[in-house]
Amino acid sequence: MRYAIISDVHANLEALEAVLREIDSLAADKILCLGDVVGYGANPNECTEIIRDRSCVTLLGNHDHAATGGTSIEWFNPHARAAILWTKDVLRADCAEFLKNLPYTASIDGAYLVHANPSEPESWNYIFEPTEALYEFRCFGQSVCFIGHSHFALYFVKEGRSCRAALPATFTLEQNKRYIVNVGSVGQPRDHISAASFATLDLPEGVVEFHRVEYDRRLAYEKILDAGLPRFLAERLLVGE
Repeated sequence: MRYAIISDVHANLEALEAVLREIDSLAADKILCLGDVVGYGANPNECTEIIRDRSCVTLLGNHDHAATGGTSIEWFNPHARAAILWTKDVLRADCAEFLKNLPYTASIDGAYLVHANPSEPESWNYIFEPTEALYEFRCFGQSVCFIGHSHFALYFVKEGRSCRAALPATFTLEQNKRYIVNVGSVGQPRDHISAASFATLDLPEGVVEFHRVEYDRRLAYEKILDAGLPRFLAERLLVGE
C-alpha cells in the first residue's frame, strides 16, 4: 500500500494539479489530505472539488475552518485575513459544506493524522522545535504522526527520551523510534524551496519519502493578482517563503 500525503493546498490549482500528476506517476493507492484546502490562492472551489473527489481522508485545517465560519480571523495576519474574506465570498455552498464537516484528526494503517498538533488539534499550534515535538509525542499512541500547517517539510525522531529534527530525506520507520512528519505544503511552501511538497508512505515496509514538484508558479501568481488578493501572497510563491 502506498499513501500519498498532502497538506496546505491553499487554493493553488496549478500546484495541486502538478502534485496529482506526480502522485499518479508514482502509482499511489490512496491520497490523504491534512487540511487547508483553501486560503491564500485563487481557486478555492476547484481545489475543494478535486480534493473531495481524489482524497480518501481529508482533515480540517485552520483556513478551511475560518472560511466556513469556524475559527476567528482576528489573529490572522492582514494578508491571510483578506484572503479568508475573499474566499468566503466566492466559496460555493457545496464546497463550504464539505469543508466545515471535515474532522480534526484521523488514523489509518497505524499512522495518526492531524493538520497542526496532536495535543490540541483545534488550537492550530505549530511544531517547529524538538522540544515542542517531544511534548506532542505524549498525545498520540501511534509510532508515526503526519502533520502540515507550518509549510515546512521536515520530520522529528524520538528515541527514548531524546528528540531530534531532521531535514527531508527518504527514511524507514524503525520499531524503537517514533516520528512526527511534516509533509510541507502543496500550495505555498515556506522552506525556501518554491516547488510544491508532499510525502509518500509505503507499507508494510514503512518507507517515508519526501517529494518536490515544479509547477506553473507564474500562472498561480497572476491569478492571485487578478482576483484582487494581496500581492504578497502571489510574490511569496516565487521564492518559497
